[in-house]
Amino acid sequence: MSSRTRARGVKTAASVHTVHIPRQRGRRGAEPFVVVVPERPTLTREALGFLGRALWKGRRALAPTGIAVLAFAGTALLHTVAWWSGLLLAALATGPGLWLGIMQHRHPACSTAFAWRAALTLLATFALVWAALAAGFGPLAGSLELVWLLTWITAQTAWLVVRRTH
Repeated sequence: MSSRTRARGVKTAASVHTVHIPRQRGRRGAEPFVVVVPERPTLTREALGFLGRALWKGRRALAPTGIAVLAFAGTALLHTVAWWSGLLLAALATGPGLWLGIMQHRHPACSTAFAWRAALTLLATFALVWAALAAGFGPLAGSLELVWLLTWITAQTAWLVVRRTH
């Protein structure tokens, strides 16, 4: 391929081809013509762009999904590097119960507020127990992946309900 029609620099998915036409004889001070021909993006690039824009637009609504994926990857990494970290996470699983006790002592709540506090405590305790087990035994051990999936669906649903009502 001639150097006149070859794309310059790093070629990306939607790169631009430039064609340089050399100087004409007899015109010593004239600049060369540059023709820029943009390349059409592929269908895969268009689909990934659409998906990326949709995810970015709904990033606040999908916060529990991001946290769940990070927790899954993080516990897999913890299991690989230090399986004993599950013991430390198991001690942290008592935190939400302590929080509920302190909140009820300082700011007593009844009916709806207590129900939300109890539900949040239950979900957080369940998630921390899962993290401890996943870090100790691996996130794909036994039925832990099913527990992760059910916890993620519950958290995402509760998040969407709370965001709509408040």
